[in-house]
Amino acid sequence: MREKIARIHALDAGIFFMLGSALVSAMNGAVAKVLGEELSAMEIVFFRNLIGVLIIFATLRHTPPKLPGGEPHLLLLRGFFGFSAMILFFYTITTIPLGEAITLNKTSPLFVTILAFLLMGERLNRYGMTALAVGFFGVLLITKPVGFEMGYEHFLGLLGGFFAACAYATIKKIRHIYDARIIVLSFVGMGTLLPLLLFAAAPFVETPPTLAFLFPAFTLPQSLHTWLLVAFMALISTLSQWMLTKAYSLGKAGIVGVVSYTNIPFAVGFGWMLGDPFPDLWVWLGIGLIVSAGLLLKKS
Repeated sequence: MREKIARIHALDAGIFFMLGSALVSAMNGAVAKVLGEELSAMEIVFFRNLIGVLIIFATLRHTPPKLPGGEPHLLLLRGFFGFSAMILFFYTITTIPLGEAITLNKTSPLFVTILAFLLMGERLNRYGMTALAVGFFGVLLITKPVGFEMGYEHFLGLLGGFFAACAYATIKKIRHIYDARIIVLSFVGMGTLLPLLLFAAAPFVETPPTLAFLFPAFTLPQSLHTWLLVAFMALISTLSQWMLTKAYSLGKAGIVGVVSYTNIPFAVGFGWMLGDPFPDLWVWLGIGLIVSAGLLLKKS
């Protein structure tokens, strides 16, 4: 009985942490969208993660981690995948409506299913195949491709969903051997070092316009208002990542994964308040199909 009660409490805690992460994540996207009027996506990623590193170091100094670790290559991969997903996400939310950007990022469960089939030999049952068809049809309704060409920003949003799937997969691999703060540190640490390298390389690299967002010129924010927004974004982003990691560590992945979809309506609301057009019927239908695909995958 005690064991059953403990499992229920852990599940409730996982749902609570995921709801908090979903709300804070949507708020983080809204702040980044405001900052995108003054800073490049790469600068937003850099400042957000730099402050996040300081926050995590402060918590580690106060309470050292107790889990043993032992898989540094997976920790580094989590950081790289997390950074890749973040830069693509921040770039897309500065170019398309916030709700659409976050919805495309939520295609990660579809990519997890595809990767498991292609790389791990897992079979696709009828639920999995139906989910993939439904989910990617939802993507078409959101992106409204002309002919067979999808808008570049929407494509990058999908790519961000792919990298997010890779990041979540590594969390599941290392959640029992690394403290949640160490996992988050790998993410924010990589998100600080890689932008520095790209800033340094920018003057020496000629890039096509489609990749220019990866090599922007570095400029310091000029106003106190911008600095305050950067600090606030860094704080809530780190909080969101910690809550996300705790949610997957405490609750069942299938259940907390479903709860994570609540950040879509949160994002639509924040985006509308910032001036995004309210989603039309086709976009809402696409969002519904992607969410439904995610729910179907829980049964596959």
